[in-house]
Amino acid sequence: TAVPILRELIEKGEEEHACIELLSNVLEVLYKAQKVNPLCGAVTALAFQVEVKKHIQLILERLLHTVNRRVIVLDRENVLRSHYVACMAAILSQMDKDHYSSYIKAFPSRPELMDFLMETFILFKDLIGKTVYPSDWMVMNMVQNREFLRAINHFATTLTEMFLSDSSFELQLWNNYFHLAVAFLTQDSLQLENFSQAKRNSILAKYGDMRATIGASIRDMWYNLGNRKIEFIPGMVGPILEMTLVPELELRKSTIPIFFDMMLCEYQLTKSFSRFEDEILRKLDSEVEGGRGDEQYKQLFESILLSCCRGHPELAKPGENFVALVTGLLERLLDYRAVMNDENKTYSMSCTVNLLNFYKEIDRQAMYIRYLYKLKDLHISYENYTEGAYTLLLHARLLKWSDEANAAPMQGLHSPSLHTQRQLKEALYNQIIDYFDQGKMWEEAIHICKELAEQYESEVFDYEMLSDILQREAKFYEKILKVLRPSPDYFAVGYYGQGFPTFLRNKVFIYRGKEYERREDFEMRLLSPFPNAEKLQSTSPPGQDITGSLGQYIQCFTVQPVEEAKVRFKDRSIPEQITNFYKANHVQKFSYSRPFKKGPKDPDNEFANMWIERTTFVTAYPLPGILRWFVVTSTTTAIISPLENAIETMMKTNEKIMSEINRHQNDPSLPVNPLSMLLNGIVDPAVMGGFAKYETAFFRESYLQEHPEDEGNIEKLKDLIAWQPPLLAEGIRIHRRKVTEDLRPFHERMEQCFVQLRAKVESQYGVREMVCFEDRRSGRPRSMAWGPDWDRLSHAGDSTEATLTPKPVPRTSESEDRRNERKENRSSTFFGYRRQDLRQSISELPEPKDEKRRLSRNMSESSLGSSDGKQPPPSRDPTGAQPGTAGLSLSPTGFGGRVKSASKAPPLPRKISPTVYETFLEQSDA
Repeated sequence: TAVPILRELIEKGEEEHACIELLSNVLEVLYKAQKVNPLCGAVTALAFQVEVKKHIQLILERLLHTVNRRVIVLDRENVLRSHYVACMAAILSQMDKDHYSSYIKAFPSRPELMDFLMETFILFKDLIGKTVYPSDWMVMNMVQNREFLRAINHFATTLTEMFLSDSSFELQLWNNYFHLAVAFLTQDSLQLENFSQAKRNSILAKYGDMRATIGASIRDMWYNLGNRKIEFIPGMVGPILEMTLVPELELRKSTIPIFFDMMLCEYQLTKSFSRFEDEILRKLDSEVEGGRGDEQYKQLFESILLSCCRGHPELAKPGENFVALVTGLLERLLDYRAVMNDENKTYSMSCTVNLLNFYKEIDRQAMYIRYLYKLKDLHISYENYTEGAYTLLLHARLLKWSDEANAAPMQGLHSPSLHTQRQLKEALYNQIIDYFDQGKMWEEAIHICKELAEQYESEVFDYEMLSDILQREAKFYEKILKVLRPSPDYFAVGYYGQGFPTFLRNKVFIYRGKEYERREDFEMRLLSPFPNAEKLQSTSPPGQDITGSLGQYIQCFTVQPVEEAKVRFKDRSIPEQITNFYKANHVQKFSYSRPFKKGPKDPDNEFANMWIERTTFVTAYPLPGILRWFVVTSTTTAIISPLENAIETMMKTNEKIMSEINRHQNDPSLPVNPLSMLLNGIVDPAVMGGFAKYETAFFRESYLQEHPEDEGNIEKLKDLIAWQPPLLAEGIRIHRRKVTEDLRPFHERMEQCFVQLRAKVESQYGVREMVCFEDRRSGRPRSMAWGPDWDRLSHAGDSTEATLTPKPVPRTSESEDRRNERKENRSSTFFGYRRQDLRQSISELPEPKDEKRRLSRNMSESSLGSSDGKQPPPSRDPTGAQPGTAGLSLSPTGFGGRVKSASKAPPLPRKISPTVYETFLEQSDA
């Protein structure tokens, strides 16, 4: 109905405003019609292009203003917006170059033209960002984009001609153009790689790749800016980066050089390009995480920019450093993106640590903290509370105990009210304490409590908070002693083959297992992200055929932590619950012992040619840490001879006996079964074979003739064997006291075996006797259980019975009794605590240095003499020498004592202080 009327008005030459009024009325009708049939409404709108062609200028102006006004009002009525866009596309399709030119010239002033362009750029960008057609309406979307592209290019010409000179330059107008052009290029409907091949071919045949066209326009407009480019740095770095990340090869090749132009522009003005560098690093992180970028882009970026930098000598070196920085970040970001959506987050954590370490190295604190919290959230989601605590601790260490404002942006769930560094650090410390508590790392929680307590007591004088934190600290001490805390297992894992990501490829990691986790379960969890990986059965390092292959090979085996020396534990009796923590935590070295046979085989004695290849792995950081695993940075291998292996085995056996004795001495309620199995396995040759195999393998005269260099080690082994009976005697005494009636025959059988064992050892290797030694802290003697009764026990030739005769003590209060009991437990551990030095090869064990000084101390502490105690204590001369050392001897293992009934041994003193035994363990721990 309206079309004939409109045609008649045009033919009669009526005023244009009448045509526009009629058109507006028709549009209102079409809005309502399109609600019923959107496609019909859009097609009807296209029919108006013929009728309004002659009056395009006024109608276009009216339509643009109408659409711009309607876009804001009709956001919720997408049908109406789509109709307006269809009308505008129909009208724009009828405009040629002359129409645009005459329309631009019709504006009476530059400000009005600038307002029109500004409004149009904003409108186009809004319509591109909020697509009005469904994504599968390919024709409507492509028609709209074609007309928008033509209009944008016409308006770009107007910008260059009228708004580029120094007197007429408009920064905001140019800025809006660049943002509109980049938004057009990166819109989803133009990303052809997301379409099927048939659809892609159809679009290319009919419309071409509009991204290349607009990309070339953006490049040309950038170079047209001349000296004005610096005004767009760093603001335009992000949009240009977004454009270059579009996966179209020719587009990338033509636009990546813009980055070098930005670098050169800033460098010529400031002699650096730090603003450009900061912005591209910040934007690259968000763009790649959002799904943009690939390996091809990294290679193109590197090759193009290096080529440009080498053409300018002043930018050659800083340019190379910048390219290396960006490509390094790109590599880590691509690795992170590849695994961040995996169901198994193990490798996401590794990539996150790689990124936060990178940002720490280049001093980008905001990005560093951002990834710290990403890592913390991953750990907590997997209940890795210890690792989550260590991660938060990295942020807390960046803060000061001061009232300075927080410089870094807030992260996590921390309240916005935490304005100062002190407030934030205190909140972080309390969260860290909770995580350490959940991870059973109470020693670490205590350190944090102490630091908080110092602040409450000495800095802010908040005694109420001080009371709270001290109570929490006290509970942690109690948990250390009373709560069962199993030691974790550690596993070495190697990823071999070119099929793994770069952050894993041909590298070895040490993993910290979960509580009670079996190796089979760990391997299953490890292999789940790599279903095609093959598990290597050998523990030897693979050859080039494996590391260079295109496949995936995983190697996994258990390793043992190598405990670091703890000086503060030296010469002290420390409860096992305390020392066990340091045996499996704060460890950076791990060992793996692989036995192998060498030399002639002896079918009756495998110990004679049992060699050990011991590999020591050193990790980048101690475990536990911010990850449950760390990469191995160095590896060393040592060969342990059969004799050295025998010495290590005997030392470990003696250590196990001491450990069990100490455990039962500290906690009488412990079950006796582990002690039963340990003692029976040693004293009954039918169970473990005893040390008879060592005697036949190493104590023969022929062996010493063939290996004269091993004479010292043979004496050490004999000495270790000689020290086993007194240890076993005390273990059997405890076992007798705790054994049940139904196991009494088992115990009696064990005692019979022990009598025979001790008689044999004492006849061949001499007698070793342990006596009470004094508490170094208080000067008072140890518990009576380790006094003269132990001496009688060691002297009983045919029985291990010993009756305890403690001296009567004055009656004390119940609370004092408990305190004394605790003190007595601390001071009555049989052999005390021995220092855990770094393990070393037996062949490198140090020999005692000052025998006179050590023997003199031994005699003064133990009052050396006869068994009945009648021998007077030895005296020292003014020079500190020991005059009466006749008969004393130093054993090859480093401590002195009295040897009885050894066939060729010289007479030695009857008693020896276990202090010397501690010294031996300190020096010869393997």
